[in-house]
Amino acid sequence: MAIEAVIWDFGGVFIGSPFAAMAEIARNLDVDPERYFDAVFGPYDHDTDHPWHQLERGEITLEAAREEIVALGRAGGFDADPFHFFGAMSRNGSGEARSEVVDFAKQLKEGGTPTALLTNNVVEFREAWSRALPVDELFHHVIDSSEVGMRKPDPKIFELTLERLGGIAAERAVFLDDYPGNIEAANRVGIRGILVTEDYLAALDELRKQLAEEK
Repeated sequence: MAIEAVIWDFGGVFIGSPFAAMAEIARNLDVDPERYFDAVFGPYDHDTDHPWHQLERGEITLEAAREEIVALGRAGGFDADPFHFFGAMSRNGSGEARSEVVDFAKQLKEGGTPTALLTNNVVEFREAWSRALPVDELFHHVIDSSEVGMRKPDPKIFELTLERLGGIAAERAVFLDDYPGNIEAANRVGIRGILVTEDYLAALDELRKQLAEEK
């Protein structure tokens, strides 16, 4: 069945993955990366009451989430201040836009393919991340978790995205994300998925292949 719409994640797709920065901090702290990840971001395969999840749903402020996450790290015997993570992303260049991905997304929209950005994000980051990309040139719709009050992997946010795209059938959409759990969540709704790794050009090649099918 031909693909009619493309849904993009932001972090790890248009910019570098936050997980590399997280691994760097964990190494510097001599902490197991999984323990550090769980303290800062919680069980990312699920939607829970972890402070980061509440933050991404727009339920609490960044400062409130920071305080709770720091306390979680302290209880585990390490520093889990998420602000250190943001600094590491800046130092390793993870926040710089990937021009090849930006150009391809722009071509898709200009060519008439319905496109959406589906991002787990934070109210306090909205201005900064929206400056990183020419949003209006790339996407017909932006679904920001902190605006809609739900986050990946909740199936409802995928259903909302399909609705915003004009009620397109799930099997006619493809979703690009850097986190396997989010790809699996999209698949459960019926949306095809492409996992974006550090070799993000390979993901673009796979997207081209899927878009060319049955045309």
